[in-house]
Amino acid sequence: MVLFRRNSPFPYPIKVFTLSIKPYNRTELYENMQPNHTLKAKIWTLLMFISIGTALAQELPKTLEWTIKGQIRKALVYIPASAKTKPTPIIFAFHGHGGTMLNMFRTRGFEKLWPEAIFICPQGLNTVGILTDPEGKKSGWVMSNQTNDNRDLQFFDAMLKTLRTDYNINNSRIYATGHSNGGGFTYLLWTTRANEFAAFAPTATAGGKLIPLLNTPKPGFHLMGEADPLVKPNWQKITYNKILRINGCTQEGSKLDSNITAYTGKNGNDFELFIHSGGHEYPKNANQPIIDFFKKYTKK
Repeated sequence: MVLFRRNSPFPYPIKVFTLSIKPYNRTELYENMQPNHTLKAKIWTLLMFISIGTALAQELPKTLEWTIKGQIRKALVYIPASAKTKPTPIIFAFHGHGGTMLNMFRTRGFEKLWPEAIFICPQGLNTVGILTDPEGKKSGWVMSNQTNDNRDLQFFDAMLKTLRTDYNINNSRIYATGHSNGGGFTYLLWTTRANEFAAFAPTATAGGKLIPLLNTPKPGFHLMGEADPLVKPNWQKITYNKILRINGCTQEGSKLDSNITAYTGKNGNDFELFIHSGGHEYPKNANQPIIDFFKKYTKK
């Protein structure tokens, strides 16, 4: 049975487990209905629900807030129960233009694929969209590489500082992914904060004016739809070809499956290209490959 908590900050389905009890005949039922059996059953049931409740409380995501340049910024965060005691990876995931942190969290589901890692989905603010939203009425990410002028780079710095202060972070395992405008912001982090990260995985995006600034070799994963009508495949090819060059990758890649081609880079800075036949959408079968890619790499 699946329930939804009315007062939960996140409408996340909660699984309630039921017990299958072997039916007794009348004689057996009478013989076993002694006070000590009843007391033990009540204690066992109470402990079971305490255990389940504790696990659910640990695993539900929560919303964290920061004040950046006078504005409240939010992120939806899954934090493992062990994050204060064990070195913990972080995965940042940035939604696309017009998107939300909640949708990013639900569609990626990285907390299920890597439950030992902190999974954080920040919420963007209304931002001018170069391709779709010239009036800036929808949420997104600022693409300026000037930290003093970029509220979102400052937001990232604040999020990372808080997580490092409050939890036991494995600083060799910090990762970023993002879709469309969020993927562009991921490339911006590559150009401005490369030393913080072990690997990057932008999807359905292009580097644009950032391409000349992409000069730090890092393990990279790029996802592209062959029929993307918004971020043209040719733009994306220019971007990932730059990554192949700076990473010193082999010219010929090896097929890992029907979507992914892997290229071996110098000093462990490998690259994987995920190509699907669709458009600008994010394919659900990309979640596991991205996590598998991240798990391979630690910051050098």
